[in-house]
Amino acid sequence: MPIYEYRCPNGHTFERFQSMTAPAPEQCDVCSASPVELVLYPVAIHYKGSGFYSTDYGKGAKKKDGDAAGGESKSDTKTESKSDSKPAETTPKPKPAASGD
Repeated sequence: MPIYEYRCPNGHTFERFQSMTAPAPEQCDVCSASPVELVLYPVAIHYKGSGFYSTDYGKGAKKKDGDAAGGESKSDTKTESKSDSKPAETTPKPKPAASGD
């Protein structure tokens, strides 16, 4: 069973050890003022492992400013132009004849 902390309109805080399904108290334990509100605290989050820091994302090739805006960088246009041209044909070298003497 968790412990809940409540605050009354007069600023008093008090804790209750109750089940999750139990209804909230209707009045303050100190001054009997109502309504009381549940006090919430932020949860501590600890990021562990890779991928959560800005330095972990830059392990590959760095992006250019043009890539972020949707444009092509100079390296992209070079690779596209090379892939469009036909590869140079090479003639096979003649194999030396095996000497059987």
